[in-house]
Amino acid sequence: MEDILVDRRGEVLWITLNRPERLNSYGRQTVDEIILTLRENMDARVGVITGSGRAFCAGGYLGNLAEADFWNVRSMFVGSLELFDALRNAPFPIIAAVNGGAFGGGNELVVMCDLAIAAESAQLGQTGVKVGSAPVLGGTNLLAMNIGEKRAKEVSFLCRKYSAQEAYDLGWVNKVVPDDELHDEVEIWCQEIIQMSARYLEVAKASSNVMYHQMRDNMVNSLGALIQAIGSPDMLEGANAFMEKRKPEFPPRGTR
Repeated sequence: MEDILVDRRGEVLWITLNRPERLNSYGRQTVDEIILTLRENMDARVGVITGSGRAFCAGGYLGNLAEADFWNVRSMFVGSLELFDALRNAPFPIIAAVNGGAFGGGNELVVMCDLAIAAESAQLGQTGVKVGSAPVLGGTNLLAMNIGEKRAKEVSFLCRKYSAQEAYDLGWVNKVVPDDELHDEVEIWCQEIIQMSARYLEVAKASSNVMYHQMRDNMVNSLGALIQAIGSPDMLEGANAFMEKRKPEFPPRGTR
């Protein structure tokens, strides 16, 4: 594995995103490595996803968008849905250990995990419409099941940053702990889960996915719209502005 670190601690599977130089933003290779790791560890009782360095995950790697190679960008978009399917269909609960910033697809990764525990310094939020994309794989739909429709639209439309405590108050994460206690707290939850029936945890997880499955068609249709917009002026301007650390100047509506 090149993009992730895998640590099997008995019955607990830890997956650490390991591209700290780009805030653990993911590309197709990262997605494939996580999916393969889940497939090879189906006998685990609980999984944990966290990030290395100061970030949890900054979402999809925007350098891919700025380059605008259609097939590479399409592969990343489609890969995100494949990753989220793998997380939701894994036979064991998966906890997001949010050690730092979780933005864009990184926040959607938090939403897709079954549980989420955040460090006090962590921040969460969406970035899509600010960088020439849209959070159609969780941010505009499934997040509403956590925090309500109006607040989810606020998150997706305005691209603000929310503290871990604000996220907890909204029902976005399960618990907030001091930064230096994050891993210990996650381990406590893992050990508690391990005491439960693996068979019926799998049943409970499958049943709890009801809203994910109902929303998946919307995700697929919206993903198709994103794919058709690859290389659009808005996408190129948003991605390049982000990479160049400047404010984007989006073209008027209707520009092709």
